[in-house]
Amino acid sequence: MKSSDRIITSASLLLAFGTVGAAWWYLRQRFELASPQLQWVLLAIPVILVLHFWFGERMRPVVRLSTAGMFKSKPRGRWVRWRHVPFAISLAGSGLLLMSLTRPQSRNDWQDVETEGIDIMLALDVSASMLARDFDPDRLSASRNVGIEFIEGRPNDRIGLVVYEGEAFTQCPLTTDHDVLKDLFAATRSGLIQGGTAVGLGLATAVNRLRESDAKSRVVILLTDGVNNAGTIHPVDAAVIAKELGVRVYTIGVGTLGKALSPVAVYPNGQYKYDMVDVEIDEEMLKEVATITGGKYFRATNEKKLSAIYKEIDELERTLIKVTEHSRRNEEYFPFVLLGGCLMLLGGTLDRNLMRPAP
Repeated sequence: MKSSDRIITSASLLLAFGTVGAAWWYLRQRFELASPQLQWVLLAIPVILVLHFWFGERMRPVVRLSTAGMFKSKPRGRWVRWRHVPFAISLAGSGLLLMSLTRPQSRNDWQDVETEGIDIMLALDVSASMLARDFDPDRLSASRNVGIEFIEGRPNDRIGLVVYEGEAFTQCPLTTDHDVLKDLFAATRSGLIQGGTAVGLGLATAVNRLRESDAKSRVVILLTDGVNNAGTIHPVDAAVIAKELGVRVYTIGVGTLGKALSPVAVYPNGQYKYDMVDVEIDEEMLKEVATITGGKYFRATNEKKLSAIYKEIDELERTLIKVTEHSRRNEEYFPFVLLGGCLMLLGGTLDRNLMRPAP
């Protein structure tokens, strides 16, 4: 066999093996095999290759002529060097047909989801003391960031937001549109309403938002960094109302132990003057509110602790989700059978017609 013949033969066989290899990789990546034990039949391909070159030349018909030597100097036919291409095409077709024996299948999956929703109102203290810098960059910013993370982790629940200083108002009612809620949460800032810390009024407003809720579980997460010094409702009275309505309250006291750099005055330009101030949180009141409603009190002395508190509440108040999974399998062997059959037919046609060897 001449060097050019060897190059063409090697290239055609490499192309055949490359086609089979690529098809096998695609099949394994895209489909599941119903009969994976039959994938070993692909080992027949190298066996077929060996048998072709071992017995092929021996089985060709031969005619001996006393004057055959005169043909050696004659030019060969144009298709002689391509005589192994039909076999390579048939070999690729055989590989595809053997792959179809493994019965590749695709699967359509879908789920029916039933949720037992939880309605949650976040009551956030936005008084000036929340601008204290014992958190990074301050208590209010840290509380906003952690609160947004909490919202993102509860896609199946309705969540709302109440903000309070000396008065309280609903920043966002209960909603499942969490993108809007997060935008409103991020927009909260201090100084929009009368100064002070009306913890009781903030809790009562949040509880009132849950009064008409028909959810299986109703929760208020109340966050403050001070004592109740404004408003007409005492936090304990609001807790009693919450208990009567079946609302559970988790309270969070925010602030370091000891002193913190906090706002103490406002300059004419609206900027705050800061000084080291004792951190005073009415923890006894917050514990009582939580105990009355069946909730729990937490103390956050830094951002990391605050994040851990929200994660713990997240675990305590998980939404019950019932998932029913459905699956449908589709047979995908036909394209492999069709392409393999076409390649086998093409190889056989070329071998028996255009490139048919002569004795």
